[in-house]
Amino acid sequence: MVTMTAAQRRAQAKVEYDASLAACPSRELFDRISDKWVSLVLAALGSDEGCDGEPRPLRYSDLARRLAGVSPKMLTQTLRSLERDGLLTRTVTPTVPVTVSYELTALGLSLYQVVRAVKAWARANMDEVLASRAAYDARRA
Repeated sequence: MVTMTAAQRRAQAKVEYDASLAACPSRELFDRISDKWVSLVLAALGSDEGCDGEPRPLRYSDLARRLAGVSPKMLTQTLRSLERDGLLTRTVTPTVPVTVSYELTALGLSLYQVVRAVKAWARANMDEVLASRAAYDARRA
């Protein structure tokens, strides 16, 4: 068995993308995809299906309407970060006025599947979570 120094273990973990380490690049990505607005944007873009069953692009205004409570600044920042990470594409159509639409990439669609599973879990377990919260609050009161 090869022994490693602490520095070597940290370097190895970084290579393996261990999000528990502060210096690991995957930690930044994990922070990004665990943001509530990222999850909600992915859910909106992934669940809007056309007649072929495939997700279709949405305009900025459509996303803003679907995501109650999101500020224009936060929506813009979220869309830019998702585009930068390769999770969605931004398409500008030269019309009057200019039309901008957003669509999930293949990478974004793969992450949407995870978000969809989390949404389904939340929906299936919400009653139990609410009951646990009520019991916890009652014990604290």
